[in-house]
This record gives sequence, C-alpha cells and structure tokens, in this order.
Amino acid sequence: MTVTPHMALREDRRAQLVDGEFLFTAEDFRTIAATLHAAAGIALPDSKATLVYSRLAKRLRALGLESFREYCALVTGADGLDERQQMIVALTTNVTRFFREPHHFDHLREQLLPPLLANAKRGGAVRIWSAGCSNGQEPYSIALTILSMMPDAPDYDIKILATDIDIQMLAEARAGLYTSQVIAPVPGEMRARWFEREGDSWRASEPLRRLITFNELNLIGDWPMRRQFQAIFCRNVVIYFEEETQSKVFSRFMPLMSPDARLYIGHSERVCGPAAERLETDGVTTYRLRVR
Repeated sequence: MTVTPHMALREDRRAQLVDGEFLFTAEDFRTIAATLHAAAGIALPDSKATLVYSRLAKRLRALGLESFREYCALVTGADGLDERQQMIVALTTNVTRFFREPHHFDHLREQLLPPLLANAKRGGAVRIWSAGCSNGQEPYSIALTILSMMPDAPDYDIKILATDIDIQMLAEARAGLYTSQVIAPVPGEMRARWFEREGDSWRASEPLRRLITFNELNLIGDWPMRRQFQAIFCRNVVIYFEEETQSKVFSRFMPLMSPDARLYIGHSERVCGPAAERLETDGVTTYRLRVR
C-alpha cells in the first residue's frame, strides 16, 4: 500500500506525546532529554514531557518552526550551539531568594567567618564559591553576611566567585537590580546601607558588587579554578543530576576545598560517592572537609 502524506501525518499525530499545536513525539522527547543531559548533566524523567513541551513551544514559535522534529534537528546540528544554550535556559529552573535556607547563613556568620575574617585582617585571603548562583541572590547574601561583620571587607583579599550555566541569569546578577518584592528578605538596615534605591527597585552598591565575580561555568564541563575555597555553596543544583553525575561533581569539589572548608548543599540533597567519605556533618546540610 502506498503511504500518502496525509496518512503519514495521521500516523505522526497518533504518536503525539503531548496535546498541542506542535507535533511532539516520544522520540523528540528522548532527543531533547539526551541533548540536555550531554550539555548540562540534567536528567529529564518521562514525567517532564509536558513541561518540556510547554517551555520549548515558545522557542518553536520564536524560530518559526512547525514541529519538534525540526527543533531537534536544529539543537543537535553543527550550528545548534546558540539554540542549545537557549534550550538549557528554557528547561532549567531558577528558583532563588535572598538568604534562602537561613540556617546556612547563620552557620556562615557564627562558625566559619569569624576566624576567616580575622585572618583576612592579618593579610590572609578568603575565597568562597557560589556554584549555581542563578541571578545573584545567593552570592549577594553571602557578601551581605560578610559586610555585616566587616564593613570594610572590600578593602581586603576577600572574594566570592559566583558561577552559573545560564548567561541570562548572570547578566541579571551582574546588574544587581532587584524589585522591592524580591529584596524583601534583606533586613531594612542592611538594605539601606548596601543597596541604592532606583524607583521601585534596589541596586547593589559598588562595595557590595566588588566582593563578587560572576562567571559562566558548566558544572559538568571544564573548571578553570586552581585556588582552593574555604566554603562552597552548591545548593539545589545537583538535585537535577543523576546520582552518578552528582557523585562526580561532589568529588571534583574535594581538591578545591581548603583544609577544614565547608560545603553547603540544598535541603533535599545528600552528598554521595567518594566525597561522602571525606566530609563530615557540621550542621543541617552543611559539611566539613575532614583534615587528613
């Protein structure tokens, strides 16, 4: 029997995974999931098919494409680098807020920072890494904690490295401009001292921004850092990775942690793999590197 284009279209429609204006098959989903995993280490279970469709349908409209098959051909092709980045942005969730999981900042202020800042005043260096910084609220919260204890911190060798895979989030972070609603968790006195009012928004002041360097970084890609950190914040990031990838990321942190350094992770995350043997609990989802 000869298969007509109309019959082929009907067959494709029967393979439709999610109801909508664009043809989206299980094969399309597998291709997108594999591409995202290879590019960013993020695992997409089958239950995320509807989410993938709803978020990427906007990209198909913007690009003038008629089906996810065309989109898959684009993102997997030699010229698909820019769109792969757009796909990662569309499919990753940037949930963040100032002083999220406040027990970590209590620990930072009460346990970790006092000796580090005292050493900085004697000429020592303080290095903290916010891995998966989103639009900057986490590293600014770290910086605000430091400034609350040492207002002249920008004059010393104290630096926060803030990295993320999402270049759009990094652009927002560098701008340091937040609405009054977003900045609400920042105490009023701290806000008045370290932010500048711009209409209904607040911009991070120059001394506050001077403590932080924002760089693009893929946690499953190359890490250019060679210097060790006294604290690493990697919170609510590895939860999107499979356990094998989580284990690799935690293991890669180990050489970058100075003796007695701390690792802060998200409330629903657990350290796994070889790194678990080198870390001991030092608070709620807070770990101390064992000194060998």
